[in-house]
Amino acid sequence: MNNNKKTKKNTESLEQSLFKAADKLRKNMDAAEYKHIVLGLIFLKYISDSFLELYEKLSEGKGEHEGANPEDPDEYRAENVFWVPKEARWSYLFSRAKLPEIGKDIDNAMEAIEKENSTLKGILPKVYARPNLDKSSLGSLLDLIGNIALGDEASRSKDILGRVYEYFLGQFASLEGKKGGQFYTPKSIVQIIVNMIQPYKGRVYDPCCGSGGMFVMSEKFVTEHQGSINDLSIYGQESNQTTYRLCRMNLAIRGVDGSQVKWNNEGSFLKDSHPDLKADFILANPPFNDSDWAGELLQSDARWKYGAPPKGNANYAWMQHMIYHLSPNGIMGLVLANGSLSSNTSGEGDIRKNIVEADLVDCIVALPKQLFYNTGIPACLWFLSRKKSGNGERKRKGEILFIDATEIGFMRDRTHREFSDEDIEKIAGTYHEWRSKNSKYVDVKGFCKSATLKDIEKHKFVLTPGRYVGIPDEEDDGIPFEDKMTDFLGQLREQMKQEQVLNEEIKKQLKNIGFDL
Repeated sequence: MNNNKKTKKNTESLEQSLFKAADKLRKNMDAAEYKHIVLGLIFLKYISDSFLELYEKLSEGKGEHEGANPEDPDEYRAENVFWVPKEARWSYLFSRAKLPEIGKDIDNAMEAIEKENSTLKGILPKVYARPNLDKSSLGSLLDLIGNIALGDEASRSKDILGRVYEYFLGQFASLEGKKGGQFYTPKSIVQIIVNMIQPYKGRVYDPCCGSGGMFVMSEKFVTEHQGSINDLSIYGQESNQTTYRLCRMNLAIRGVDGSQVKWNNEGSFLKDSHPDLKADFILANPPFNDSDWAGELLQSDARWKYGAPPKGNANYAWMQHMIYHLSPNGIMGLVLANGSLSSNTSGEGDIRKNIVEADLVDCIVALPKQLFYNTGIPACLWFLSRKKSGNGERKRKGEILFIDATEIGFMRDRTHREFSDEDIEKIAGTYHEWRSKNSKYVDVKGFCKSATLKDIEKHKFVLTPGRYVGIPDEEDDGIPFEDKMTDFLGQLREQMKQEQVLNEEIKKQLKNIGFDL
């Protein structure tokens, strides 16, 4: 266990040092532009390493590769490896890193890769020849990324490249602030959602998928539990084209099939790319309180089974869109602004009441502040399930678990909070214990409460966890009240004496300059 912790620590320091070095080369370029340059190069390095690994096996011509031609693109497609033309291979670009035309060389490489690999068409950035990109800095960046591979095992190299890509996404989101939140959901939040809904096998859907963090974490969860990424089918949609490209690269660098992740600028409400999909797992972080969602065009839409969402706020439109796509035994987790728990404006209270009475709400988690890069709005997690009647778990009809996690987590830096592995286990473990057939769950004052429909009716269907979990009892420190009062009075007497001395000193100093008090 200690060795694993040490390896993780070393990997994290590698990621941090790489980002600091890459950020120095950014110079005056805006982070929003620069992220495409850096992430595009990391992706290029990844597919080149994957190509080279198979190229060497084919060149050796041993076993199943006997007689294979290492320059035949079909050999690579048969192994689900991207074919990389000679002018796009990392070794070639690396050899030209110090030449003034390196920017044009990389753009040409991206064009050549897209031409040879149809699934990447329109995905890769062609931004390296732009005049405002310093070519000496670009050459240095190529050097930096070229040295990411550690050791001889290509698989190890690719795993590190995947983690570096993920880390860089988070750092760029932090640099971009509010805009960064449009493409990146903080890792802590994604981990909580994935660990709570546990997407072992089936169809995973995110209708506003950003850069694909929910999908990547789902893939990690499966592989960490001895499953295969082939056990998951990924479905997604994104309306921002540049963010969509980041997502497709993020999935490809993890070996995840992103062919069912779609882009259109109309978005999931106006043009649903997966109209017939019924997903087993839905994970999403939609825009909070979105007022510009074309609600006036969709008031009679079939998705609004529990009530038409207000035209000025898409929170319950997102929720009902996802419920519409949830399979008969499906479970979903989504992030929403805290207002969704209590708002009664424009019919939102009635929609919430209808969803609760339909017994879809399984768990509500109140989140602490400062988890997000892009907003200070307090947020919560909703978990909705269609399998509350058992299905291998405890029957929990008419029950909702409330978890108040507002005091959980630690400050990663001055402005950003994160959850530790222990925090995630505490929250997710509580939920799974509550769901367990042999449940040993107990309410913990100030943290968690299993409430009935009658409890919720008493609160007029307001779902704020603090209303249900209460305030934690203060711990008894064992010191008798009389002793505490004696200490308190002693401190008070001493402070009053000090006050008298200070007052006399003030009078004295004022008198010295001609004023009597």
